[in-house]
Parts: sequence; structure tokens; C-alpha cells
Amino acid sequence: MDRLFRIFIKDAENVKEPKVRDAYGRLAGIVGIISNLILSGMKVLIGTFSGSIAIVADGINNLADAGSSIVTLIGFKLASLPEDEEHPYGHARIEYIAGMIVSMIIILVGFELGKSSVDKIIHPEALDFSITVVVVLVLSIIIKFLQSRFNVAVGKKINSVALMATAADSRNDVISTAVVLLSTLVGHFMNIKIDGYMGLLVSLFIIYAGISLTKETVSPLLGEAPEDELVKAIEDGAMAFPGVLGIHDLVVHNYGPGKVFASVHIEVDSRTDIMESHDLTDRIEMQLRHDLGIFLTCHMDPLDMTNPHRAPLSELLTKEIKDMEGVINFHDLRLVPGPTHTNVIFDILMSPECKIPREEITKRLSKKINEYNNTFFTV
Repeated sequence: MDRLFRIFIKDAENVKEPKVRDAYGRLAGIVGIISNLILSGMKVLIGTFSGSIAIVADGINNLADAGSSIVTLIGFKLASLPEDEEHPYGHARIEYIAGMIVSMIIILVGFELGKSSVDKIIHPEALDFSITVVVVLVLSIIIKFLQSRFNVAVGKKINSVALMATAADSRNDVISTAVVLLSTLVGHFMNIKIDGYMGLLVSLFIIYAGISLTKETVSPLLGEAPEDELVKAIEDGAMAFPGVLGIHDLVVHNYGPGKVFASVHIEVDSRTDIMESHDLTDRIEMQLRHDLGIFLTCHMDPLDMTNPHRAPLSELLTKEIKDMEGVINFHDLRLVPGPTHTNVIFDILMSPECKIPREEITKRLSKKINEYNNTFFTV
């Protein structure tokens, strides 16, 4: 597959470049349009002559797939547009919008085919069987399988949610066409008229696929949590630099493929020269931009590692939160001494499923810290 990419795409390995990514999307769109139009034409003709609503339904589904490929093609083109005054983060999210439009088209087609299938159930007709029908359907299964594998390869290459969804749709078409083939063979050899029921099954399958694709494309538009792999890659990348004591408060904003912005707090020793620590955060930003293709901003958090109370308090907090279900960890532990008391400042990391009220967590930890030293005030 990589050899094919190199033939049609200039600088095919540089997938982080917007122009290269657009070329991959254009190639996938053109392949999808041509293959789906050919399949649609064959199935509609064969289905019409044989009287099979299931075959016609499957053919119209392929026509919708061709339309979907056109929308995807346009979406990739618009998504590659550069930043402007009104859209300072670019237009990459258009790719998600294109995927959502495709999903809506699929759902609409599914409903229309369902209506036709119900009519066929009420008014069943005998099918004209021929070897041509079987050959077309088998050929369709093979082409759709290859189409699915092609879209998976391109989708993984450029990390495209839209193309991975298209690949899943092609895979679903393999299943639906197999169902149509089954109904054709059963109708001919067993004289059981299940064509309308199979057409209805295909339409329901199309609707289900459309709803699933809608969820996948809407989720990044709403703002979903970053993938665990990306979080770990940022953590591992930052922690690989000597002088980094820890990271926390990682926030990731996804403005579309190739437009991921993130911010993170980097913990450093307060005794290190501030210019050296600042240079450290700059190097982390540049390195992760190069390695992960994200726009990272690092905030420097100096920690006083010489305070004799830090290690005992760290041990105390670690032990205490182990018994709190849903409390994951703590970070950014700092002690700020004053004339009458010392502020013990830290953050608590909670899972979304944590059932313990925040007030209770604060009360329990404050009590333990006060028992350790009654001049310590918990923030």
C-alpha cells in the first residue's frame, strides 16, 4: 500500500504537512467515488431487471457512498485551508463536519430504503434469478472489502477519523451485500420470498451505521478527552528531559487533525537558575512539537525540594488517598511558610466517576495534615 501512496502522492511520508494530508484525502475520495459509482450502476440495473428490491437498495446505498466520498473530498479540501482572521486555529474541523454530513445522508437513505422494503413485504414479487446477479453481488463484496482495507490504510496513515469511519461503512456494506446475496439464493433455491425482509434488514443496518458514524464525528466537535496514548506520549516526552520532576494540569484542545493545542505544568527544582528552567520548558515545547505534531505550551512550577516537611507530607497524602475511591493522585505539593502558619498547597486529581464530595475530601486531608502539624493550613 505504501508503494501505491508514493506513486500518487508527492512526499507521501510527510503526513504532518497539510498539503500531503489533503492529497491523501483527495486520493481516498476519488477512489471511493469511482468504485461506488460503478457498483451502484451495476446493482441498480441488475436489481431492476431481476425485480430485487434488496439489490436495488444495496445499489442506492453505494450511490449514497459515492455522494459521501464527494462530501469527504470537499471536506478535506476545505479543512486544508490556512488560518485567517476569523479562524485563527485553521479550518481542520471541517473534516469532522463533512463526516457528520455523510452520516446524515446515510441515515436518510436508510429510512427511504426501509419504506421501499416494507412495501415489498406487503406486496411480494418473484425474483428473476441469473448467474449475473450472483456474480455482481460477489464482485461487490470483494470490491467493498478492498475499499475498506484501502480506507483503513489511508485513515491510519494520516490519523483521520472521517476516513476510519468511511472504512467502517465499507465493511458494513460487505455484510449488507452478503445478506442480499443470501436472500437471492434462498428465494431461488427454496422459493421463499424473503427479499423484502432482507431489504428491510439492510436498511436498518444502514440506519444503525449512520447513527454510529454520527456519534463518532460529533464527539470531537463537542470536545472529547484526549486519547490515552497521546497523554502518555506527552508525559513520557516531558519526563525524558533531565530536570523535570513531574507534570500536571495537562489540557488538550483539538481543533481538527494536525491542529492540536495543549498546555501542561512542568515541575522543576526551585534551586535551579530560572533562565535554565525556562530554557528547559522551551526545549520540551519544541521537541514534542516535532515528535507529536502538537502545539504545546509549558508552564513552569518551581518546587522547594529541600523543605524537610515535603517528603513526610507526600507520604501522608499518598497513604490517605489510597482509601478514597475515585481519587487518583495529588500533585504540585508546595509549602509556603509565614509568621503564624504554613500554607500546604497541592492539587487533587479526581476521576469523573468519583462519588466522594469535594468538601469531604478537603476535610479529611486537612484533618490529617493538621494532625501532622497544627500550624499547617491546607489549601
